[in-house]
Amino acid sequence: FRGLSAADMTKGLVLGIYSKEKEDDVPQFTSAGENLDKLIAGKLRETLNISGPPLKAGKTRTFYGLHQDFPSVVLVGLGKKAARIDEQENWQEGKENIRAAVAAGCRQIQDLELPSVEVDPCGDAQAAEEGAVLGLYEYDDLKQKKMAMSVKLYGTGDQEAWQKGVLFASGQNLVHIRPRSWIEEQAMGSFLSVAKGSDEPSTNHPLFVGKGITFDSGGISIKASANMDLMRADMGGATTICSAIVSAAKLNLPINIIGLAPLCENMPSGKANKLGDVVRARNGKTIQDNTDAEGRLILADALCYVHTFNPKVILNATTLTGVIDVALGSGATGVFTNSSWLWNKLFEASIETGDRVWRMPLFKHYTRQVVDCQLADVNNIGKYRSAGACTSVAFLKEFVTHPKWAHLDIAGVMTNKDEVPYLWKGMTGRPTRTLIEFLLCFSQDNA
Repeated sequence: FRGLSAADMTKGLVLGIYSKEKEDDVPQFTSAGENLDKLIAGKLRETLNISGPPLKAGKTRTFYGLHQDFPSVVLVGLGKKAARIDEQENWQEGKENIRAAVAAGCRQIQDLELPSVEVDPCGDAQAAEEGAVLGLYEYDDLKQKKMAMSVKLYGTGDQEAWQKGVLFASGQNLVHIRPRSWIEEQAMGSFLSVAKGSDEPSTNHPLFVGKGITFDSGGISIKASANMDLMRADMGGATTICSAIVSAAKLNLPINIIGLAPLCENMPSGKANKLGDVVRARNGKTIQDNTDAEGRLILADALCYVHTFNPKVILNATTLTGVIDVALGSGATGVFTNSSWLWNKLFEASIETGDRVWRMPLFKHYTRQVVDCQLADVNNIGKYRSAGACTSVAFLKEFVTHPKWAHLDIAGVMTNKDEVPYLWKGMTGRPTRTLIEFLLCFSQDNA
């Protein structure tokens, strides 16, 4: 465009297009796409028709010079317009398609090094903004900063839903510190037994319940060095619930949320736990210790303590076992619960967010494997190697008396390689959005 300054050539636009419903159909633009096509006298459709085959879901195509306000326009495939809940996949397919497509489109604009992008709501402004925020987010606090790209809603869409998407996708941490002296006063011997191997002070913080091992070396049962760096994410449960709580506060949900996030390292030293040590938890039960099963030790005291608040539900999220990754991979968070009502609420929330959950068994069969213990009331690992995810929760159940409790094992969803297209590789923050959706529905049910 002649007469345009460099400052004018800095904005990108992401627009959606649906797949054909029938073979003879013409792919349909979203309403925002149709409006832009009319504004430029059909040039968008004309250029699309000669650019190649129809766009598949999640794929992109970039056009240049169609509109003076948007020198770069990225079309993104949304799949079929009629997409609804997929009962095999356990998610809302239309929403998930929007997240993946918008993320791909925003990354295309980012690669062009443009400072701003406007995004088509694609029929669901919340899902579109979640895709934009999650697709562009990459942890870079310790790197030289790249140019930040601003994201706005294109047109006059649903601003309330757009802002809701911002909150769901970008929850922040909230920390209040409880010192070691307070933990000692509460007789949390199980928690302190893990912390004593580290020179870093232990902390405890009211929220839900979330495992907060800030680095897990395995203690004296030290882990192999390969991939041990990932153990800095062993506090993923604590960060996930913190993010969900902060987002609930920003949404002004009319509920009180209380919980605990015990934080410490699991390090080898002369003061560290030894195999076979026996410690006493807050409820008086003694525990025979295996030193690389430390997460369940700190959770035992946290679960005991949270009962003092008389909560309506107890929900804890933890990177508890590697074997849940073997069972479910990154496809879903494993949920163990003693309440079908609570399971249904979490399952319904996960369908909306696309961050799925899957129910795992909590049978007495597994309890017998942890209470049959030579030196103490309970062992923090099962008698046998099999069903390690189940026996770990059977151990935790020994410290829970509440009838509505759910344990979320998030070890399998802790990182992303390339399985979720709208997330960068690395730590994911999953399943934060599902927890926020759960809290939103919970607040509405209790209004």
